[in-house]
Amino acid sequence: MRSIRPSSIVRRGGGGTRRTLAAVALVSALALTATACGGDDNASGSPTAAGVGDGKVRVPDDLSNKLREHGIDMDKWKNGAWKNWDRDDWLREANDFINPIIKGLWDPDRMRDADDPAKSVGDGDLSGDEGVTDPTPQPVEAQAVKAPYHTNAATSGKVFFDAPKGTMVCSATVVQDPAHPGKSNLIWTAGHCVHAGKEGGWYRNIAFVPSYNNQSLSPAGMKTASRAEVAPYGVWWADSAKTSQQWIDGGGETGGNGASYDFAVIHVTPEQGGGGKSLEETVGGALPVDFDAPAATDVQSLTASGYPAAAPFNGQRLYQCTDKPGRLSIAAADPTMYRIGCTMTGGSSGGGWVEAGSGGEPTLVSNTSIGPASSGWLAGPRLGEVAKGVYDSVSKQFAGN
Repeated sequence: MRSIRPSSIVRRGGGGTRRTLAAVALVSALALTATACGGDDNASGSPTAAGVGDGKVRVPDDLSNKLREHGIDMDKWKNGAWKNWDRDDWLREANDFINPIIKGLWDPDRMRDADDPAKSVGDGDLSGDEGVTDPTPQPVEAQAVKAPYHTNAATSGKVFFDAPKGTMVCSATVVQDPAHPGKSNLIWTAGHCVHAGKEGGWYRNIAFVPSYNNQSLSPAGMKTASRAEVAPYGVWWADSAKTSQQWIDGGGETGGNGASYDFAVIHVTPEQGGGGKSLEETVGGALPVDFDAPAATDVQSLTASGYPAAAPFNGQRLYQCTDKPGRLSIAAADPTMYRIGCTMTGGSSGGGWVEAGSGGEPTLVSNTSIGPASSGWLAGPRLGEVAKGVYDSVSKQFAGN
């Protein structure tokens, strides 16, 4: 059994930018390190919150009231108060998630620049490996998904959000909603993509872009791409997000604490109205989620998808790895995680892990959470009762809508 030090494990969170973003994120037990560059929101070419798009912030009455309950002035918030991460009102508790829509905030430049990695974490071994851990898998080269992504991976997309260290990115998957069959507005991602864990609170301005860069444009092509090319199926803002209490209580930037519970469910709404169509109808599908996920020894192969942003990747293109999973135990008291060989890096966090079920139907059974700083493998939680509780809670919240 291999011993691993927590310092060697990083969240595959995503890249940073010289422009900070406002977003809300869920954080679960353990994730790959999300990296970001700090910067001046008013740097040349970077619009302020008040000046983005038409400058309007669409806030439902219940959210506006919630902001007031926490002493937050909505007028100040839309004029840039969301950039203040030092105040006690950096909302922390599970029921404190708020994410007012700022129309036009996620323009092509801000989305593209969110992918630049800003730091690395040293390599090493994991510790506290008291459960069952299989030998480290051989690296599996990530394969670029063939364009258009909407044809070959319609349920995949990118999550953008703001954190104290700057603009961040993760990956996510459209999943089915039992309360709205065929009309889901739910996405699945990692907990650390929405909440900072025990040292912080909810991230801000969380938004999901399905089939980001659908035509797989080159970095040069992305510099001049229109918003329709970057986000052909729109920008969808989180209006509810939940993660595990285990992540909120124990999650952190690096190490294994809480990794087995590093998952989150987000309910989204279209920035521009969407013409009455749900996210599932818009992209043409949603994956079922298996909360009785099989043991690693019973799975022939898993396919992980994501938008890796740290070198040698640039965050602009969708990749996948397929491998037979092994087992990784971070703590004896926590569920054993799936682990596969994969060279995807930061930015792939939250991307779905899919198994072809007994009937051949693709089913989501995990999401990317952690991996070594040098890449080579990824680990994700095996979904069970706690994950189902998070999922059902978000679904029931909108069951009457």
